[in-house]
Amino acid sequence: MTNIFVGNLSYQATQADLQNAFGAYGNIERINVVTDRETGQPRGFAFIEMTDPAAAQNAIANLNGSELHGRAINVNEARPKPAGGGDYGRRSSGYRGGNGRSRGNRW
Repeated sequence: MTNIFVGNLSYQATQADLQNAFGAYGNIERINVVTDRETGQPRGFAFIEMTDPAAAQNAIANLNGSELHGRAINVNEARPKPAGGGDYGRRSSGYRGGNGRSRGNRW
């Protein structure tokens, strides 16, 4: 199984559009058009799982840079998620407030 990342997608691109484009190269196991949790709007990228690694590489080679809904899409093999979930949910503006000590320290 090969997981493919598709970036720079038009917000009008649908699962059916991706099925048509990638299905020409082989069997697709799953398509996930990523949407915003709060609004449900597409975020401009998707993941596609193809069962045959050779077909997936062929799709990547042929579809990278091609146009879908007037936008040149970026297609490459998806990188695995970092172990431990990365830094999700810990966005910071750099301001720590107070005296710079973490809130857990009680001196």
